[in-house]
Amino acid sequence: MKISHLFLASLLSLLFFSISFAQNTKLPNDEGIVVTVLDTTGYTYMELENGDRHFWIAAPTTKVKVGDHIRFVESMAMTNFSSKTLDRTFPRIIFVSSTLIKK
Repeated sequence: MKISHLFLASLLSLLFFSISFAQNTKLPNDEGIVVTVLDTTGYTYMELENGDRHFWIAAPTTKVKVGDHIRFVESMAMTNFSSKTLDRTFPRIIFVSSTLIKK
């Protein structure tokens, strides 16, 4: 009985470490995991997570969902970008020319 408790504790520790490691793994700078999607006419705004970093990109209309792993091609970064359509100002946003959902 003692061995099975030790085994279970070890297994749970390993599982927790694996999940934590996967969530904090840094991807290449041109990639991220989608955490928020905002669609407008002509653009899809995505908040991406890459390791402990969160940032926004704007792409031509793209079908994506929360949890998708995205790779993008950066065109231009802007600070204090005001979107009239969303009635929102982004402290920093990256406009991208294309995106690819990684499998």
